[in-house]
Amino acid sequence: MSLKKNVLANYVSQFYVTGVGILILPLYIKHMGAEAYGLVGFFAMLQAWFTLLDFGLTPTIGRETARYLAGSITPLFYRQLLRALSIIFLFIAFVGGGLLWSTTGVIASSWLTVENIAFNEVVFALEVIALSVSLRWLCGLYRGIITGSEQLVWLSFFNILISSLRFIGVFISMHFYGFTPKVFFIHQLLVALIEFCGLWLKGISLIPSKSDLNQSIGWSLSPVKSVLKFALTIAFTSSVWVLVTQVDKLILSGILSLNDYGYFTLSVLVASGILVISGPVSGAIMPRMSRLFAENKFDDLLIVYRNSTQLVSVIAGTAAIIIAFWAEPILLVWSGDATVAANSSYILKLYALGNAVLAIAAFPYYLQYAMGNLRYHLIGNFIILIALIPAIIFAASNFGGVGAGYAWLSVNSIYLIFWVSYVHHKLKPGLHLKWLINDCLLIYLPIILVLSICESFKFENLVGWKSFIYYCSVFTLVVFTAAFTSSFLRRRILLFIKGN
Repeated sequence: MSLKKNVLANYVSQFYVTGVGILILPLYIKHMGAEAYGLVGFFAMLQAWFTLLDFGLTPTIGRETARYLAGSITPLFYRQLLRALSIIFLFIAFVGGGLLWSTTGVIASSWLTVENIAFNEVVFALEVIALSVSLRWLCGLYRGIITGSEQLVWLSFFNILISSLRFIGVFISMHFYGFTPKVFFIHQLLVALIEFCGLWLKGISLIPSKSDLNQSIGWSLSPVKSVLKFALTIAFTSSVWVLVTQVDKLILSGILSLNDYGYFTLSVLVASGILVISGPVSGAIMPRMSRLFAENKFDDLLIVYRNSTQLVSVIAGTAAIIIAFWAEPILLVWSGDATVAANSSYILKLYALGNAVLAIAAFPYYLQYAMGNLRYHLIGNFIILIALIPAIIFAASNFGGVGAGYAWLSVNSIYLIFWVSYVHHKLKPGLHLKWLINDCLLIYLPIILVLSICESFKFENLVGWKSFIYYCSVFTLVVFTAAFTSSFLRRRILLFIKGN
């Protein structure tokens, strides 16, 4: 499968999923109320925390699928490993979902600050959430198979279908049965069931059939031992990822009222689009880089690595810098609420910039993932864990969302400056400065310069369609500037113009 097609399909999917998810949110607040949307935000946070139970199994099956297709492991061993992981997935889903279900009453009464929604309705919503997050987490096994097989075009269109049912289809259900949390979460549970069935059917169609095996698969968990070290390393890094990206939301869900938490979630969700739009690149390059390393093509692997860094710098970096300049008008146009825009814009700026830094700082992980040794990533994540969690707890507890935003941006920036440099030096001496300057900074600086110049000449009396034309024109100029400052994209554009 073409890497370009996979990246393009991933971006089409992610832009749609992110776009429809963000654009539809003001309608949730309009029809359900901010407090009910606070439950939706809490649902998203619980779903993220549930990935702590993954133990590195999803990315492990993705990598092993890529290795199987490269001929590094036999079909029999692959099927034995897949069956063993399936048993583990089912067990964890049952235990994790059961624990969440059993604590719904405590969460509703002792953690969430609910003012207008009935207690029984909150408990019911949390029970359905427990079922939904368990079912959606089970999808990870089959997503890993599909991703490792580089069937990302199919997966992208399937994601578009599921997102349409999840974000748009729910309004059809609520139109007929009421705009209540109960209807919303029952609809989400049904969509999660459809999602699981679709991924399961596609996943089993990609694995080697039993007729191709020279002996029975069996029911042993022993195949997991060969990938246990890698899986546990992934598990730790995944746990750190959840902690560093969700601890602020967990803390604030207990500090803020559910109504205020709904508005905070809106702001952070817009900023999370930075990570979402960088995700398709990592999803496409990780199996490709794993295959190139297995085939001893390290130079080709580095080309993919650096070109992908430039692509993320152009897309995620440009988006974050634009948000930093235009946070308040973006929120105003999106929500239609001047109060939300004024109170949330600073949080949005900090989280957008912090997410852009994180998107770039994650690249050495992709390189280590392909090489099958996450030692440096493990150490680096432990360092960022012990630095970030206390910082966010202190900042969020004392200064709310703005404090959490400052902690998020600061710690991620320090990690990028110091630890990523060390990792690059260990893996490929001489790579870091070229990567940081040519693939990152030389793309960001012209964007900042162009936006600064344009903002200095902005006329205050621009309103309505004139303001719209101004922002669209500046946005187009900034995107072209970013594209042409990337050597990778500049070559692609010039070849396209020449017709080659």
